[in-house]
Amino acid sequence: QVQLVESGGGLVQAGGSLRLSCAASGRTFSTYAMGWFRQAPGKEREFVARINNWNGDYTWYADSVKGRFTISRDNAKNTVYLQMNSLKPEDTAVYYCAADRTLNSANYWSAARYAYWGQGTQVTVSS
Repeated sequence: QVQLVESGGGLVQAGGSLRLSCAASGRTFSTYAMGWFRQAPGKEREFVARINNWNGDYTWYADSVKGRFTISRDNAKNTVYLQMNSLKPEDTAVYYCAADRTLNSANYWSAARYAYWGQGTQVTVSS
């Protein structure tokens, strides 16, 4: 039903910024809550950020990125963004966007809630 394609990853030095994009197919994008997750080598996938459906007027962030990352959405473009500022080496990971079609935000941090996933985009932060 939904295909997600991430872009915008790359190599950046500590303190720099990147903006990730996730383009969604289909005609029901605005009905999905959208999330960003990341997975570092040898680690499990972890929650990064979430934005509610429709106008995206509520967001959730992992403590590790709060104040540095901002999630947003543009329903007219079927796209969700992750603006990443003040990047740190520990932010290095493959970043995935995901769509949640459920009707509430219980356990929003759980990857199991998200039905659709992109292929991921690599973010590498170095000195």
